[in-house]
Amino acid sequence: MAGRHSRTRRFSSPAAIAATAAVGLALAVGGTVGAVQLTSGSESARPAAVDLSPTGVPSSVAPSSPAASPSASASPSVAASPTATRSPQAPSRSKPRTAAPKPTATKKTSTARPVVGSGSCGASFYSEGQLTANGETFDPSELTAAHKTLPFDTRVRVTNPANGKSVTVRINDRGPFVEGRCLDLSRAAFAEIASLDAGHVEVRYEVLG
Repeated sequence: MAGRHSRTRRFSSPAAIAATAAVGLALAVGGTVGAVQLTSGSESARPAAVDLSPTGVPSSVAPSSPAASPSASASPSVAASPTATRSPQAPSRSKPRTAAPKPTATKKTSTARPVVGSGSCGASFYSEGQLTANGETFDPSELTAAHKTLPFDTRVRVTNPANGKSVTVRINDRGPFVEGRCLDLSRAAFAEIASLDAGHVEVRYEVLG
């Protein structure tokens, strides 16, 4: 340590000491102010904490907003059902009803032959197979008859007054040649108005034109 010597500078003057003190104070104050500014700046940049603690107002008291309820906005509105109204009665239904016209019966043209002669007499029947007076083969199953004077193919309506039954026959033969009888009917024609067991009956006849 003999070769070194202290080169410490000493301020001996009061003005120098005061200036040194002022510089040190300024540095100290400046550092403190800077530290305060840095601290306040960092605190202002930190985001505010969110208070998650429940509020003192009960949920039942808090009014619910229609917009906050998703179910209220999501539910579709129900349209009111239309009121059924009865349409006014049609004019045609309000008119008085009239009875339907009755169908007029059409008059049929009568094809019945006129009666040109009539009378009463006894009638019998026959059934033997033979030729008739007009040359036909006698058929007892056909509605034919024999008369003494009427023209062949004349139509005669024969009625039994006892039961009201009648039959129309065609004259194709001559006879009968028995007193009190004017007609001899075929077996089939006689069976239409009376029983074959009777043999003969009183009849009323009408000659048709």
